[in-house]
Amino acid sequence: MKTQVAIVESGRIVRHVGAETVVPWWSFTKTLIAAAALALARDRALRLDDRLPGRPYSLRLLLQHRAGLADYGDLRTYHDAVSRDETAWPWQTLMQAVDAGRLRFEPGRGWGYSNIGYLIARRHLEALCGENLNALLRRLVFDPLEIAGPRLAVTRGDLDGVTLGSINSYDPQWVYHGLVVGTLHDAALLLHRLLTTDFLPADLLAEMTGGWPVGGAPEGRPWRTTAYGLGVMTGTGPGNARVIGHTGGGPGSVIAVYHRPDATPSVTTAAFSCGENAGRVEAEAFALRP
Repeated sequence: MKTQVAIVESGRIVRHVGAETVVPWWSFTKTLIAAAALALARDRALRLDDRLPGRPYSLRLLLQHRAGLADYGDLRTYHDAVSRDETAWPWQTLMQAVDAGRLRFEPGRGWGYSNIGYLIARRHLEALCGENLNALLRRLVFDPLEIAGPRLAVTRGDLDGVTLGSINSYDPQWVYHGLVVGTLHDAALLLHRLLTTDFLPADLLAEMTGGWPVGGAPEGRPWRTTAYGLGVMTGTGPGNARVIGHTGGGPGSVIAVYHRPDATPSVTTAAFSCGENAGRVEAEAFALRP
């Protein structure tokens, strides 16, 4: 399967190869959760730096992976269960399996990518708003940005007609923070509008895209410098071009959705491919080839 690509420039699609194919957005969903949280902060419905009830960290630290929480990415039993196409565990079972109550570092004193952190952020926002994640994203993100197509996949049936890549069956509940599915067109357009319109005031947008340095360039990937903002990966790619967005991967496929703010005009690309070669898909998303 060739890499499928959608490119948005000045708010319109200028290149598309399979742009209308519905695909899993994997961890690009984290960007949507962060956008919802920032919309609530914009509307003074929450404060990013308040501690969550009964927890030693804030929503800001969760969104930036600086809360000290573990992840399930290195949990062998998790990957084995997914590879056998089992039904997802209850979230409480997952938390116990990764010993989620034990922080790996003091909140705010380190950085560690954590899907668990975004599960907690999701549950906090759902409790605060009295809505499930699908309704919350629709009200706070999709409708204001006029993106009608994306939806949260909750059951296996919700993945009917979705191009999963090199697998045929998957329980979307394995993505504990939530798995949004949609077209590449919508992914590129959503990120473009999120970062180039007045959806967020300038100060909150700067906080979202500012980035906490997280180390050197990952091997085999096109990054030169890397940082993590609030729900977005940010840094520089080839030629020191600045990029802002998110890469996501699951069993069978990779998606990369990135905005190039320094391009003239600014451009946003969503790329998707089978397999697990994140570097190749990111290279497509970083490139300027309308």
